[in-house]
Amino acid sequence: MRTELNRRSFVTAAVSVAGAAAMTPLLAACGGGGSKHKTGANSADGVKSALPAFAASTSVTADIPSVPGADGSVTDPAFLTYPASPVATVSGVPGKGGSYSAVTPLWGTVPPAGNSFYTAMNKALGVTLEMKPADGNNYATIIPTMTAAKKLPDWIQLPTWWNPNFNVGELAASQFADLTPFLAGDKIGKYPNLAAIPTGAWQAGIWGDKLYGIPSFSTGFSIAGTTFYRRDLFEAKGITADQVKTLDDLMNLGKELTDEKAGTWAFDDVWTYLFPFFDVPNRWKLADGKLVHKYETPELLEALDWHYKLATAGYLHPDAIAGNNADANTRFYGGKTLIQGTGTGAWNLADHLSGTAATPGFRRGSFNFLTSKAGGTPKLFMGSSTSLMSYLNAKLKPEQIEELLAVANYLAAPYGSAEYTMVNFGVEGTHYTRVNGVPTFNDEGKKDVQAQTYPFLATASSVISNPGADQVTKDIAAFQAANVKYLYKPLFWNMNISMPQNIATIDTAQAVEDAIKDCYHGKKKVSDVQAAISTWKTNGGDRLKQWMTDNVLSKYGTGQ
Repeated sequence: MRTELNRRSFVTAAVSVAGAAAMTPLLAACGGGGSKHKTGANSADGVKSALPAFAASTSVTADIPSVPGADGSVTDPAFLTYPASPVATVSGVPGKGGSYSAVTPLWGTVPPAGNSFYTAMNKALGVTLEMKPADGNNYATIIPTMTAAKKLPDWIQLPTWWNPNFNVGELAASQFADLTPFLAGDKIGKYPNLAAIPTGAWQAGIWGDKLYGIPSFSTGFSIAGTTFYRRDLFEAKGITADQVKTLDDLMNLGKELTDEKAGTWAFDDVWTYLFPFFDVPNRWKLADGKLVHKYETPELLEALDWHYKLATAGYLHPDAIAGNNADANTRFYGGKTLIQGTGTGAWNLADHLSGTAATPGFRRGSFNFLTSKAGGTPKLFMGSSTSLMSYLNAKLKPEQIEELLAVANYLAAPYGSAEYTMVNFGVEGTHYTRVNGVPTFNDEGKKDVQAQTYPFLATASSVISNPGADQVTKDIAAFQAANVKYLYKPLFWNMNISMPQNIATIDTAQAVEDAIKDCYHGKKKVSDVQAAISTWKTNGGDRLKQWMTDNVLSKYGTGQ
């Protein structure tokens, strides 16, 4: 839900694993190999002792301030202009001349080694940081090779959606540096920009009651995505979003907006972003003190029935039913679909430019949170506070860890600050110039300054900013402000749960998820999903629930 100036938007839009996966507890399957890290979760006392003390930054003032919501949620601050005179938040050069290597995923063109931007950054940081971006599309296979050989760089970025692939819980105990002695409690005061990162994001970096991870792009308004609509076309038809309060209201739009002869369907895929409004839990809920999996809830069947009717009524675009999600935005821009569900990162300046290029006057809007019944109160579970976490190598000496934490403090400077401008745009005149007050890359900047390098190691919490498209920024800020009061923390929120491999496989429940997908596409009936769930429960689902009860709930509680 950000612009190119805020790199979280790129991740959300570019990586298709967002959505439901981002909403699950952070899981890491622990296998053999002699690791001493036990399965389970963090204890409440352990988390409390490991967490850094939060101290908000006052260095930069937003045009639209954050709005506090329910259960500790808060909207992202919004900026309509880029600061004309960026303020410095770090005194002097953070580094002391050390040399280090860093690996981050990159979905794009790898900048040439030793380029002018890397050289300028090393000078600004006071270290020689050898950046080694790796292909993001193959990152999930590249990293296990490194960890198996115990040849990690000094600093590495691991997207949390791949925690199970990377066995992060096991790596934390064996190959990552314990940052607790350096950052816990008031110790983080040495690094004020890091101290301004929200507490929930740090919690997502705790394993076995110790702090290992450094967050990037954290947010207090974390949702898998939302249900968008073509606001410009709706308004032309006299339809406003506030007329749509329930899922029945939404279904009625299907009939009104679908015109197969004209090549227009009301909906693209929306399941991932609508099923929670039937009061389906993220994964688990508590009933009479006992765990209940979402597959066991009648609300899931109600949600499936609604979506099955949506598909079989002919309101869902045929390409969505066929699984062609790559062209979903093209359909949306061209008015072939008028309602789509996708990650919030799709709502940004680049989207606005693409949409208006396809259809002048294009305007993306989002429905507010809905309810399954008239008169109900909307609610939606929050996702993890961050999906990007970096780690330092356990082989580093204490003084080296302190040096890299000082570098991380520089990288985590707030939006619009002098350090943020350097990290994201490089040197003025060399890599960018100001166009209407906004730092804008020249040819060298386009070639050398990559979003997926330094910001993937540490950043400040997310902001909303779309220079040149103020209406987009205002729309996003208004959407967050209207809905932040309906967010709630799901069971085991921001808890890192390490599972044995066999339990993690059961938790994936691929056969059930495949049946669910076929059902919301109208290819299978709800009864087919019920049959798949029954088989899953017999073949391990009940064992998963018992494991969660014995190893997490009974020992550590719900995390609330």
